[in-house]
Amino acid sequence: MKREYQDAGGSGGGGGGMGSSEDKMTVSAAAGEGEEVDELLAALGYKVRASDMADVAQKLEQLEMAMGMGGVGAGAAPDDSFATHLATDTVHYNPTDLSSWVESMLSELNAPPPPLPPAPQLNASTSSTVTGSGGYFDLPPSVDSSSSIYALRPIPSPAGATAPADLSADSVRDPKRMRTGGSSTSSSSSSSSSLGGGARSSVVEAAPPVAAAANATPALPVVVVDTQEAGIRLVHALLACAEAVQQENLSAAEALVKQIPLLAASQGGAMRKVAAYFGEALARRVFRFRPQPDSSLLDAAFADLLHAHFYESCPYLKFAHFTANQAILEAFAGCRRVHVVDFGIKQGMQWPALLQALALRPGGPPSFRLTGVGPPQPDETDALQQVGWKLAQFAHTIRVDFQYRGLVAATLADLEPFMLQPEGEEDPNEEPEVIAVNSVFEMHRLLAQPGALEKVLGTVRAVRPRIVTVVEQEANHNSGTFLDRFTESLHYYSTMFDSLEGGSSGGGPSEVSSGAAAAPAAAGTDQVMSEVYLGRQICNVVACEGAERTERHETLGQWRNRLGNAGFETVHLGSNAYKQASTLLALFAGGDGYKVEEKEGCLTLGWHTRPLIATSAWRLAGP
Repeated sequence: MKREYQDAGGSGGGGGGMGSSEDKMTVSAAAGEGEEVDELLAALGYKVRASDMADVAQKLEQLEMAMGMGGVGAGAAPDDSFATHLATDTVHYNPTDLSSWVESMLSELNAPPPPLPPAPQLNASTSSTVTGSGGYFDLPPSVDSSSSIYALRPIPSPAGATAPADLSADSVRDPKRMRTGGSSTSSSSSSSSSLGGGARSSVVEAAPPVAAAANATPALPVVVVDTQEAGIRLVHALLACAEAVQQENLSAAEALVKQIPLLAASQGGAMRKVAAYFGEALARRVFRFRPQPDSSLLDAAFADLLHAHFYESCPYLKFAHFTANQAILEAFAGCRRVHVVDFGIKQGMQWPALLQALALRPGGPPSFRLTGVGPPQPDETDALQQVGWKLAQFAHTIRVDFQYRGLVAATLADLEPFMLQPEGEEDPNEEPEVIAVNSVFEMHRLLAQPGALEKVLGTVRAVRPRIVTVVEQEANHNSGTFLDRFTESLHYYSTMFDSLEGGSSGGGPSEVSSGAAAAPAAAGTDQVMSEVYLGRQICNVVACEGAERTERHETLGQWRNRLGNAGFETVHLGSNAYKQASTLLALFAGGDGYKVEEKEGCLTLGWHTRPLIATSAWRLAGP
């Protein structure tokens, strides 16, 4: 605050006396012009009339109390915002008018609070969808949807939305609290965890009335979010963004992709997770930040870890291994020398069950040879050989004659027929080897390279196998426009995530048999890692193009045409495989949701009415 200092000019040893006398002369001069001013305040540079001293002192005392107490009322917390304002802002007042300045300060402290915004118009037929433990918590202040970032104007509202109904005056005035749980009779809205799934509900109730004398301040208005409508808007935003990407309208796609996380946050369960992965994939495509292939040892190890968790968390890989092994076992009936070529051996989890089944075969086990194909390791270690050692130890314990060979190939198209033949000269007196070729989730990757699938099928045909087992995703992610591929993948992975949520409510076979206390935690870890496993597939389907897009899934009908044109015919999987697969699924949590179906000699596994993977068996077509 600026002060006016009097010029106390003087010199020598009489400076002090001269200053005092000049001050008095200044006061006398001021008094001559008007009414007498206070001498002490005049010495400090403030001109205050003596007649106003009592009023100014009273106002200064009030100001001191207001600034020290912060306008504290009964039970209220001190308000430090005004003191901060005084300390940081410049005060533009005339310092010579102290009385007016104090009065203006008091008027700011005693200013009434700004009026509250009007209560929002709510639809009385719907309520918010909130999950949580039972109890009460205060609702947040209202959000003006007209100016909020949550208002998505480009996305049309559903056609069937009803006009909002006005709340009564009593319901707006009463303080509101939200109670979560299912013990209320109020109406609730449902929200699909995938594109048409289960619902969650909660209740908004009014707290018991409080006496008006206890709290005279008006209650904050209640904001209710309809998650069902938000879920519809979320799907619309995803599809609109995909359409904008297809039309190369990057400005619209960028605006929509920024709104997807906000809408996804209002959802719960599988829908929120699926939308998050698709939103990330769209963002990568819009901003051209494509995912990089696994090029380091850590990337390769992480991919194997995700695959192992996916194997444990849900029955899809187990179903694939079981049905393929059953077809191979039936094809090897009565054979003394058998050879299996696995196009994607990974950790070799499929083959201990087949070795054990062969060991229990009447007449003794055959001589078993396994050729495992895998990609090169970033650190150039022989990971395939380590898998072979583990399988050899297991075969030795069950007394099965076992041979193993690992083939490192960057792609299956690098394989040649001679690589799959037995080493050395065959003894003409011995029974020839019976060959089976197995491919689990590997064939679709060849579609990224023109002509690669035809070359691999030609190699398979050259070794003349007795049976070829193929397991693939039952989805079409390789044809049509980008929007068609995006829509199909959104439906497919929403169902896949739904099945993970449904299967997480109980334990799988290992949990039921072991009964370990750590089983629920392990199941939760398996589910999270499985979601990451599927999320990487989503990112590849949506964000990548060209040779980088390797997740080119096709339906069973499309594979039937491709293999039929390559000279193969279907081998019908027997009813025994169907019954045993159904028995296997009954051991899993959420087994009622998994469905095994027989489709033209092939077996499919799905969640409720949607097939998700398909197992088929093939042999060389007759002349």
